[in-house]
Amino acid sequence: MKKGNAGKIILGIMFGIIVVLSAILAMLTIRNKKAQNAVAAIQEVQTADSEENAREEKKTEAEKILETMTLEEKAAQIFFVTPEDITGVNTATVAGDATRQALETYPVGGIVYFSKNILEPEQIRSMLENTWNYSQEVMKIPVWLGVDEEGGQVARVAENPMFQVSRYESMRSIGDTKDPDQAYQAGETIAAYLKDLGFNMDFAPDADVITNPQNTVIGDRSFGTDPALVGEMTADAVAGFQDQGISACIKHFPGHGQTEGDTHEGYAYTEKTLEEMKNSDLIPFQEGIKAGTDFVMVSHISAPNALSQDLPASLSSEIITDLLRGEMGYEGIIITDAMNMGAIAENYDSAQAAVMSFQAGADMILMPEDFQAAYQGILQAVSSGTISEERLNQSVVRILETKLEKF
Repeated sequence: MKKGNAGKIILGIMFGIIVVLSAILAMLTIRNKKAQNAVAAIQEVQTADSEENAREEKKTEAEKILETMTLEEKAAQIFFVTPEDITGVNTATVAGDATRQALETYPVGGIVYFSKNILEPEQIRSMLENTWNYSQEVMKIPVWLGVDEEGGQVARVAENPMFQVSRYESMRSIGDTKDPDQAYQAGETIAAYLKDLGFNMDFAPDADVITNPQNTVIGDRSFGTDPALVGEMTADAVAGFQDQGISACIKHFPGHGQTEGDTHEGYAYTEKTLEEMKNSDLIPFQEGIKAGTDFVMVSHISAPNALSQDLPASLSSEIITDLLRGEMGYEGIIITDAMNMGAIAENYDSAQAAVMSFQAGADMILMPEDFQAAYQGILQAVSSGTISEERLNQSVVRILETKLEKF
């Protein structure tokens, strides 16, 4: 074979190899792109799934419960009422089918019990246990079972001789010891017997500072006249209650100790300016907040020298939203004082008062004079847009989160 022909043959072979290799490379490139596209698609799906999972994880358990609730169930959660309010009986001393049916219709956030409901240990223990079980069965949400058990003159359980529990002369007598540990022990002791009976919430301790010696509404329910000492006592009492699993509620914000008049009967007011309150009355509340109180109760007192509008504190956004929630940084549950008191009931109808209080920033409405009217008032306000459902959701989530943390 001639050298020239041999060279041509070699070049041809080499060219063929190059063509084949190019074709193989092209095929590999195409396959690689497909593989890359497939991987990218998988990664995109995984990323989307991951983001969705992250979003779900960010949703608290309370928010997930909220998504399953009807508007009516949400509205009911913001009410803390007596057993008579939902059952329609004159005096409730047992919890049976009527209570179960009432909770199905009105899954309220809390129920408060008074002396007439508390006859003897086994009776109230059975009543509370049944109510708790019904709340779990029909509401799927725990219910607060509350009582006014401050110790001293306000003690629905200890005032009854059928109960063998520790009794206290007054909170003032504890304050006079100037030993905050005494307040802790009182809170712990009261909470222990309440928990044994089945309660899980107490409208105590009283955080008022007595600066008006003529004040008989609070009197010796307060730890004393020194804001700093009352603050220490309040914080330790809150810890005593909540260390035993009983939610505490400090009251009566922004301070009932200087007031003239009785909100149970009608108009009551303080002449203090906001600055004066900050230097005295608000100190124990700030200490109670630092101690982690689950509730703050807002009173019906008026403070005309501190606010731009002469409204009861329980209806004032300046008191609830601007001061308590804003300046003082409270993130827990804000509940009104009983809305059937004269300061509210004599001047506002139940629906109007409930809506005004909720608009002002309260999370829970305690004992409206007419529960049905107040409940319907909230529903109508949300339906009409007067109260946004987002605003309602904020309070319901706060209520649910606190319950889930406790129970």
